[in-house]
Amino acid sequence: MAVPKSGSTNIIVRVEMDKASAAFGRIAMAIGDSGGDIVAIDVSGTGKVTTIRDLTVNITDTGAKDLIVQVLNKLPGVKVLQVSDQTFLMHLGGKIEVTPKMAIKSRDDLSRVYTPGVASVCMAIHEDPSRAHTLTIKRNTVAVVSDGSAVLGLGNIGPLAAMPVMEGKAMLFKQLAGVDAFPICLDSQDTEEIIATIKRIAPAFGGINLEDISSPRCFEIERRLIEELDIPVFHDDQHGTAVVLLAGLYNAVKLVGKRLEDCKIVLCGIGAAGIACTKILQAAGVTRIVGVDREGAIVRGNDYTHDAWRWYAEHTNPDKESGTLSDVIVDADIFIGVSGPGVLSRGDIGKMAPDPIVFAMANPTPEIAPEEAEGIVRVIATGRSDYPNQINNVLCFPGLFRGVLDCRASRVTEEMKIAAAKAIASVVGEDELNEQYIIPSVFNPHVAEKVKEAVVQAAYASGVARRRERGF
Repeated sequence: MAVPKSGSTNIIVRVEMDKASAAFGRIAMAIGDSGGDIVAIDVSGTGKVTTIRDLTVNITDTGAKDLIVQVLNKLPGVKVLQVSDQTFLMHLGGKIEVTPKMAIKSRDDLSRVYTPGVASVCMAIHEDPSRAHTLTIKRNTVAVVSDGSAVLGLGNIGPLAAMPVMEGKAMLFKQLAGVDAFPICLDSQDTEEIIATIKRIAPAFGGINLEDISSPRCFEIERRLIEELDIPVFHDDQHGTAVVLLAGLYNAVKLVGKRLEDCKIVLCGIGAAGIACTKILQAAGVTRIVGVDREGAIVRGNDYTHDAWRWYAEHTNPDKESGTLSDVIVDADIFIGVSGPGVLSRGDIGKMAPDPIVFAMANPTPEIAPEEAEGIVRVIATGRSDYPNQINNVLCFPGLFRGVLDCRASRVTEEMKIAAAKAIASVVGEDELNEQYIIPSVFNPHVAEKVKEAVVQAAYASGVARRRERGF
């Protein structure tokens, strides 16, 4: 079944029209026949022979954009000069900026924020480096670091093309949790170079958010940075996904009357996110996890060249189930997909235990469309915003980093991740919980605050919090 079309959006089509041969009625008809609806017309230039108009067109299918351009260019006397949409307009000039917290209005102000007054602050930090957390932006700033090797579902598109994603992440940090974040896109995909570069820039930041770095390099990069830095390092593609997944599962099993630790879980897609999801589920008490990838179920005793798969084989699938996804999904309580579109069928769900729970999180096209699973699945979640129960990392990373910065944690522990998951799940009240609402909206104003408080408490309990008192 086809994935539903995206919601409506506006595009702006700039056309040059020959006054003698181009009829606007033909243009309007062509746009309408191509799936567009003209909602505004602006004249942006005119001459003796031609006129230039900006046509604001509403479309409900992103494919209509290209069709409209093709059709208009075939009309006599019409030339499409430029097409932009709301998304592109929002990105013009970038989406974030750096602004001062105070104005410099006098020579006295200048002498305090810069030379000579700043020297005393520099020396205070030199004598006690921990004061950088109170006297610089370090206390509230996170580096969002990517090499552009695994950007969204786009693959290895490089550091420049990754910038819009990292800028968007910085916006979410600020708006949802008051955390200052800055995109750092590195022009290298060498593991050692990336580790060395991040270590060298770390003094300016209170935390490192790794983003969109391909597997298996992401495992080594994160592991080494956690070992070699004294600030938290968090690969959001792995652990953010895992935290929000666990939050959704806490509520899903509650809804169907099962205990998570008793469930058999089949997880499809043993990459960075899949392994992180497995580890957090194990930390939450789940023991029956069967991982499936392209070669079928991962089974202890088989020979795997991938280090991560070797680990997986040794630590999961206690009953040594083998075969395809369709083979091992028999009697599974939960299916988790972090793989690709269409790998799960309605017939597969029919083999699962009563009240099956399906988290089909592949983006942009899930492992199975909710429409296909309707009537046979009890709870379904996806990674998409146009379906209920979106598993979105935005529910995790703003509040988590707010918490680790506030308590000056040295790292993020498994206990802190589980605490974050429980906090997210708790936002959905007992009277609200239903099949269409097991996870809060990313716009719920209570999520980041609850996650922050839970992370801080867990950080102190884990012994990684270094701030003795509330306040700086």
